[in-house]
Amino acid sequence: MFNYGDTIRVKPDAPGDIRPGETGSVIGVTPEEKKRGSHFGQFPAGTVYSVEFEGGDAIDIPESMIEAVTD
Repeated sequence: MFNYGDTIRVKPDAPGDIRPGETGSVIGVTPEEKKRGSHFGQFPAGTVYSVEFEGGDAIDIPESMIEAVTD
């Protein structure tokens, strides 16, 4: 589980549209029990994170596609 402000990296094997290999900051956390509406229907079970990248772009990414930055 990640928290607001954590720096994450999108896993290298993630689909191209979610910026594999790029780092960003967690700006939102939507746990499974709070996922409502058609937008969240496109994600697998689990927490979805809103991630902001350098330059200000932000996208929602499932937890299974991100990892902690350790370097």
